[in-house]
Amino acid sequence: MTTGFISDLHLDASRPAATEAFLGWLKGPALELERLYILGDLFEYWIGDDDPDEHQRQIRLALSAYTKQVPRTWFMPGNRDFMIGPDFLGDTGLQLLPDPTLIEVAGTSILIAHGDRLCTDDISYQRFRRFSRHPLVLRFYRSMPFFIRRMMVEKAQAESQSQKRDKSAEIMDVNQDTVVWMLRRNRVHTLLHGHTHRPGEHNFDLDGRAATRIVLGDWYRNGPVMLWDDSGRRVETLAF
Repeated sequence: MTTGFISDLHLDASRPAATEAFLGWLKGPALELERLYILGDLFEYWIGDDDPDEHQRQIRLALSAYTKQVPRTWFMPGNRDFMIGPDFLGDTGLQLLPDPTLIEVAGTSILIAHGDRLCTDDISYQRFRRFSRHPLVLRFYRSMPFFIRRMMVEKAQAESQSQKRDKSAEIMDVNQDTVVWMLRRNRVHTLLHGHTHRPGEHNFDLDGRAATRIVLGDWYRNGPVMLWDDSGRRVETLAF
């Protein structure tokens, strides 16, 4: 059976073609999967589980219908949608995964992650990441009125874009020493992640054995889906 991996869809009402491609895929080819892993940034941003937006509602309904047929569907929060909470998970049937998580696919042990934890050269972001994901901070955020959360997210988006212009591409990419440390800690030699929007495969030596870091692509220009089964892995692209 085949396992699917997707990441960095960044679904948003301003990009309806990407959403339509995703919803169509869920109703068709994705139903043939044994398992599906969504490795973060499913949405461009997430204000809260109580968001009344019609675009969000359509995706919720589609995921709910999908997980009834493919219950082994997991979601790992990304840097854009880590505020997703229990109501969304309950509505959609998605199972929450910690970052990182060790899984086995076709006899291979794989460490899967969103990828932002690996970008340790970006010190200011890592500081924000630790703060924003603290359970008390999440609880406080979710208790705020919706309109205040919306303003906070819009402000954070603007600041994020400004900061990206001031940071080099190297700082925002993964740190190889961190990759090695994470693989050693989990005693595996294969890492699969998204986040950087730099799809590819990076091979290197780890303690005398071949190791691989696989990066998933984003859904800004098309829809890459990684499929992995006993015959190996491949990427299929949805056009939109």
